[in-house]
Amino acid sequence: MRNITVHRNNETPSSQNENLLQIQNLKTYYPVKGGIFKRTVGHVRAVDDISFEIKKGETLGLVGESGCGKSTAGRTILRLLKPTAGKIIFDGKDITWLSGKSLREIRKDMQMVFQDPYASLNPMQMVGDIIAEPIYNFMKKSKVELKKEVMDLLEKVGLPQDAYYKYAHEFSGGQRQRIGIARALALRPKLIIADEPVSALDVSVQSQVLNLLKDLQEEFDLTFLFIAHDLSVVKYMSDRIGVMYLGSMVEIAEKNSLYLQPMHPYTQALISAIPTPDPRRKKERIILKGDVPNPINPPSGCPFHPRCPVAMEECLNSKPALREVKPNHRVACHLYP
Repeated sequence: MRNITVHRNNETPSSQNENLLQIQNLKTYYPVKGGIFKRTVGHVRAVDDISFEIKKGETLGLVGESGCGKSTAGRTILRLLKPTAGKIIFDGKDITWLSGKSLREIRKDMQMVFQDPYASLNPMQMVGDIIAEPIYNFMKKSKVELKKEVMDLLEKVGLPQDAYYKYAHEFSGGQRQRIGIARALALRPKLIIADEPVSALDVSVQSQVLNLLKDLQEEFDLTFLFIAHDLSVVKYMSDRIGVMYLGSMVEIAEKNSLYLQPMHPYTQALISAIPTPDPRRKKERIILKGDVPNPINPPSGCPFHPRCPVAMEECLNSKPALREVKPNHRVACHLYP
């Protein structure tokens, strides 16, 4: 991945190191109802006390098995879901408990590209109206200006201008995702959360969409939270990578450090599962025992200890904190004091 260093007109190079997003001890629990009166009898701990930051212009990849809480984390950051606890600080402002007009104003600067390009577009609207809707809702523009803006966005994402008058069902999956990207760009946001943006696409189309996202990041000076389960895709897109397991962040590091020297046993297992292009190079695969525990009743101590090949007694009793064990490399594991 090439290094992208783009500065806004009013920024100095040193401001590029500033955090655009800070997540502090974020929790998102879903209530579980039971009994005749549908009382709350427990909680699904989808996101369980995670902390990280994203610098301006950076792409942070978020990986983990299905159900680990990465999509819930993304939706909570955008305030599509209500957090249970913690802080979401965006561009220096605490948005954790904003509502009404205050939250609506923040939404201009935070947009999402959804996983399913078939379900995320309104089948009753023309593509031009889908892309124009956020501009119409937030900005005062004439019909001529609005149409020109949409036409420019269609060109930016590689779609013909006659797409303006067509409906979503007339396009392929890759083209629909381009429409979703154009809609996310419409308000010139600072942060885009891409939730599995290529997982529903053919492999031949995935690289085109990924390259488009990288080009748009450079052109529009975007910051990405890139959520995916495909480790090869995340490596290609990201500057740093965070690994989640059962709602918790277990490791976060620069991508080369993470892939070359993974420190958490769970990360090591994930990296070992990446296919090797050269069949002559044999790679030792780490097979994890058992299944992912139930997030309604997670294990005590380290959430990974029931499946960890090197678990110690301490792992059963106390949950390790995410701490820096070498420069820019944090891990939550009792193996590293």
